[in-house]
Amino acid sequence: MSGRGRAGARARARARVRVRTREEIRRFLAIGPVQVAELDLKPGGDEGEGRHGADLRPGPGSPPVTHGEVFLLVRQAGRPVGTLLTRVPEGTDPRTALAEAARSGFPGITGAARAARVTGDTEAARGAGVGCAPGSGGERASAVPPFASVVVATRERAGRLARALDSLLAQEHPRFEVVVVDNAPVTGETRELVEGEYGERVRYVCEPVPGLAVAHNRGLATARGEVVAFTDDDVVADRRWLTELTAPFAADPRLGCATGLILPARLRTPAQVLLESHGGFAKGFTPTTYDPHDPPRDEPLFPFTAGRFGSGANMAFRAEALRGVGGFDPATGAGTSARGGDDLYGFVRVLAQGHRLHYTPYALVWHHHRETWADLETQAYGYGAGLTACLTAVLVNRPALLPAFLARLPRGLAHARTLTAVRDTDGGGGAPGAHDSRTHPWPRRLSRLQRRGMVQGPLGYLRARRALSSGAGKDAR
Repeated sequence: MSGRGRAGARARARARVRVRTREEIRRFLAIGPVQVAELDLKPGGDEGEGRHGADLRPGPGSPPVTHGEVFLLVRQAGRPVGTLLTRVPEGTDPRTALAEAARSGFPGITGAARAARVTGDTEAARGAGVGCAPGSGGERASAVPPFASVVVATRERAGRLARALDSLLAQEHPRFEVVVVDNAPVTGETRELVEGEYGERVRYVCEPVPGLAVAHNRGLATARGEVVAFTDDDVVADRRWLTELTAPFAADPRLGCATGLILPARLRTPAQVLLESHGGFAKGFTPTTYDPHDPPRDEPLFPFTAGRFGSGANMAFRAEALRGVGGFDPATGAGTSARGGDDLYGFVRVLAQGHRLHYTPYALVWHHHRETWADLETQAYGYGAGLTACLTAVLVNRPALLPAFLARLPRGLAHARTLTAVRDTDGGGGAPGAHDSRTHPWPRRLSRLQRRGMVQGPLGYLRARRALSSGAGKDAR
């Protein structure tokens, strides 16, 4: 083929991509909003028993539930057990309709047995729910949760930060502190909010070097707690979040990290609904303990598939363990050219040191997802870049892991192709957040961006390292 012919073929290919992208955006814009609510089923009750049957509440910041489609978190005696995507018919009572849907979605399960069978909580199945052995799947340890520090890194989002801080200060945890790290601020709004509205209840720390990992390291350095929990400024924490996230540390001395459940606070825009319909940040409703001395048989890439363990908006570390690995790599995370991966880096490093990691669905935060198509494009690229930047950082900082990584590389490449594949709907009409029930196709454009990010991630990480070593980190953002 002549040069002119090749140029023409490339032009036609680009034209096809543009047409396909426009069609994907058209379908994307047709996605309608979904209400968010939570329903607490009372043991032994039914929908006709008033306060003893089911309590219905809208999601954080959402209006009361009316007729239409609803993303529903189902609780049993306060504990999350699952999600449903259902519909309230016009003219019916929302509480009654949703209670019926919840009981149909979890048929034949009542009382403590319902919570145990849905979540895998073996202690609850015995009617105790306390004193669980490490790794047993049970959650509520009899020991008092350790003193905890909650670190929130933020940058120029005082309005969202206030909402997050209000939920953190309402925690039921017996002893904790809240530390706000103001990352590379350009105004004094965050300082004024924290010092003016929250006073001594929240500590303010300024970190002039941009980057989420840098900010988290500053929070880690100033934290006084035995356990350090990290969350974002765009979440609303459930009242028992911190207790459920930190209690496992008291029960298991080998535990180095814990992660929790992240659900959408609102599903008002097409971007929010699309993201959640393909899993969002949720990791399911089964408590799981990952032990490097007993790797899971169904995780051949362990521990390098760190994204399966949780996300940075809901994680906690034993302070000694995280400090022992040097904290987070400052060349990873949002605000650097690596674009992400700081949380994944922390998970892998702590596991590689022999500590356990525990995921609990009972430690819940509600996350305000990004709202636009442009946000999704940025997020898709950042996920890809953050994943490979994290792996690069792990190998740079811990070269001894290279043989194990290379042994897993073939399966890793296959896993990467799966992650970035175009995902159609499955026709099941399942709930957003249920990983096997996709209600909207995942656009090819976003898959391409994620693959592009994966290619660029190692280069971005190396650029971020150079920027930090040359003192130019302040210009990375």
